[in-house]
Amino acid sequence: MTLRRRDLFRFGGVSAAFGLIGSVGWSAVNKLGGGKKRSAVSAAAADMDCIGDMAAMPTSAGASVPAGYGSMLMPADTQASDREGLHIPPARTPYSNGVREFDLSVVETDLEVANGQRVKVWAYGGTVPGPIIRATVGESIRVTLANHAGLAHSLHFHGAHDVMQDGLERVEAGANRVYAFEAGPAGLHPYHCHVPPYAWHMSKGMYGAMIIDPREPRPPAHEFVLCLSAFDTDGDGRNDVYTWNGVAGYYERFPLKVPVGELVRLYVVNMVEYDPVASFHLHAQTFDLYRSGTSLIPHEHTDIVSLGPAERAIVEFRLPRRGRYMFHPHQSHMASRGAMGWIVAI
Repeated sequence: MTLRRRDLFRFGGVSAAFGLIGSVGWSAVNKLGGGKKRSAVSAAAADMDCIGDMAAMPTSAGASVPAGYGSMLMPADTQASDREGLHIPPARTPYSNGVREFDLSVVETDLEVANGQRVKVWAYGGTVPGPIIRATVGESIRVTLANHAGLAHSLHFHGAHDVMQDGLERVEAGANRVYAFEAGPAGLHPYHCHVPPYAWHMSKGMYGAMIIDPREPRPPAHEFVLCLSAFDTDGDGRNDVYTWNGVAGYYERFPLKVPVGELVRLYVVNMVEYDPVASFHLHAQTFDLYRSGTSLIPHEHTDIVSLGPAERAIVEFRLPRRGRYMFHPHQSHMASRGAMGWIVAI
C-alpha cells in the first residue's frame, strides 16, 4: 500500500489522540484510588527529604537509624571502640639513617564485617586493613612476610622502589619473604597482595596503607587513615558490604572526634574491588585536596573526590563549629551498605 504525505499526518493525529486519551485515563485512575503506588513513593521521598517524622528505620541487623540517614548495615552489638590502631597512624618521627622494620605476616582468620555477617579473611599482621606503615622519604624500609595461610600470597607496594622488590613473586604457604627498599616518594601509597586473581585476594582483606612523609614535615594535624573496602559475603562476585577500615557502620557508631577549628588530615584510600569507582564526600565543609599526597600544594579545594581502585588522596580541613559532619562515598549503595560515618567537632 502506498502512503501519501497527508495520510502520515492523519495517522499521526490519530496516534496523538490515543495518547491523550491514555494520559487522561491514567490521571483518572490515580484520582479514583489507583495512585497508591505513587503515594508510597512520595512517602519514601518525604523520608529521604527529611520532611517526615524521622521515625526509626529498622536495619538488617535489627538496630535502628533515623529514616533517610545512616547505613543499613552496622557493627556487631558487641563491637567495641577499640580499633584506633586501624585509623590513627603512627606519629611521624624525624628522618633516621637506620632501618625501619615492619612485620606484615599473613594469617587466615574471620572478621565480622557487619552485625551477624562474618567472612573468612587473610590479614596482614592479623588485622584488616593491615598495619599502617610510616616512614620518611629516603629511609630504608624492611618488611617481613611470613605466610601462615593455606594459599600463596605476596606483598606489592605502590610508590617507587627497586623492581626486584615489587612483590609479584608468590610466597607459598609456610614460606617467608623479606622486602627491602628506600621510602619514596612522599605521599600515601597502598599495599596489597598481587597473586592472581588479586581482586579476589584483595576482597578478602589483603591491603593496607603506607604513609611516606616529606623531609620537611606537613603542618601538625589530627590525622586519620580511612581505607574504603568491600566484601562479597555470598560468593557471587558482587559486593554486599562496604566498610571504612573493615567494619560496616563503625564510624556511624563510633565517630571520629576532633577539636573545633584545628587542622584535620585524612589519608583516604580506595581498596574496593568489583566496583569501578568510589568517592569521598564530606558534608558541611570543604577541604584541600592532595591527590596521592605527592605534592605539598593542594590540587584543588572541594568537598568530594572520586577515586578509582587503589587511588588515594590526602585531604585537609578545619571544622568551624561544634557538630556532627557526615562523610561517605557518593555512590549511594556504598553509603547505605556500611560506608557512612561521622566526624564530631567538639
